[in-house]
Amino acid sequence: MWTLVLFDLPTDTKEARKDYTRFRKHLLKNGFTMMQYSVYMRHHASTENAAVHIKRVKNALPYDGEVRVIQITDKQFGKIQVFFGKRKKSVEQAPSQLEFF
Repeated sequence: MWTLVLFDLPTDTKEARKDYTRFRKHLLKNGFTMMQYSVYMRHHASTENAAVHIKRVKNALPYDGEVRVIQITDKQFGKIQVFFGKRKKSVEQAPSQLEFF
């Protein structure tokens, strides 16, 4: 399962820029990677793990701006088409799961 965090935060004042940076650093510290500007993603092994990280995102919300959280399956994530100009690029792969026997 993948969690996508999409945000549109103001940067018109010094304090707003600090809030933006704080929120972005919080996402990186919690294992999210930048997919695009203001779009961060993270893979989760379970819905329970996703819920924990979504709660952390919610607790770190800045005072102003808009943040959206989307959860999609590995299969849905694999259907994303990525283009750089006219060239198509492959989508990031889900990390391999640990297996215990």
